[in-house]
Amino acid sequence: MWKLGTLWFGLRRELALAWAMLRNPATPLASRIAILAAAAYVLSPVDLVSDLLPVLGWLDDGVVAVILLRLAARWMPPELYAALKSRAGRQASARRDP
Repeated sequence: MWKLGTLWFGLRRELALAWAMLRNPATPLASRIAILAAAAYVLSPVDLVSDLLPVLGWLDDGVVAVILLRLAARWMPPELYAALKSRAGRQASARRDP
């Protein structure tokens, strides 16, 4: 159960980072497109593996989203990415600790 909680808070941190990257005007267009493509793929009913297969269908959504988010991070200027990542981490931990 502890690992599931860690995974959940890691996912929240990554979503906060992706949202911060989208909102920042200094984010390159390629990074924005990769983030939007990740969101579109996860929400789209068209998949590489159908979601009717319980585990594999969800797993391919996660793998494609992670790859696209990593590409978005790679295309970011390193100092901007580090600043946004630390801000998203602080926000996620502030929400986590009451």
